[in-house]
Amino acid sequence: MAGSVNKVILIGNLGSDPEVRYLESGSAVAKFNIATTESYTNKSGERVDNTEWHRIELWEGLAKVAEKYLKKGNQVYIEGRIRTDSWTDKEGLQKTGVTIRANSMTLLGGPSGSGGQAENSNQGYQQQSAAPRSNQSPRPADPIPPALAAGSDDDDDLPF
Repeated sequence: MAGSVNKVILIGNLGSDPEVRYLESGSAVAKFNIATTESYTNKSGERVDNTEWHRIELWEGLAKVAEKYLKKGNQVYIEGRIRTDSWTDKEGLQKTGVTIRANSMTLLGGPSGSGGQAENSNQGYQQQSAAPRSNQSPRPADPIPPALAAGSDDDDDLPF
């Protein structure tokens, strides 16, 4: 295999408001947890919900967007990569944790059952610009050349 991929895609709800701090360099860092829930029916016919919590880390423009728009309960779409961190706690014990460092985020709406917040819905943010994605329609496709159009005289020349 020529390379490897470290990519995570999550859709979940914030468990709390983001914690945003600014480094001495002026860089913004936001951290928060999101919950993802898998629902299934077990062998006994009972409905089971399995919730996983994910620690999310945003930098620079995305951190500022999170500070301004994200609140506990908001649903977000996150793309990023897995990072494993190790540290020594106050008692001298070695600890390890997994963080998702996001490089894009889309606000999917407000808290569950609240009807959402219209001004935040469906806004996408990329790490590079931290600006909303354009809501413009894609450019129409170029017309099919007459030689390839259905019913043309050149149908026999097509390789399929």
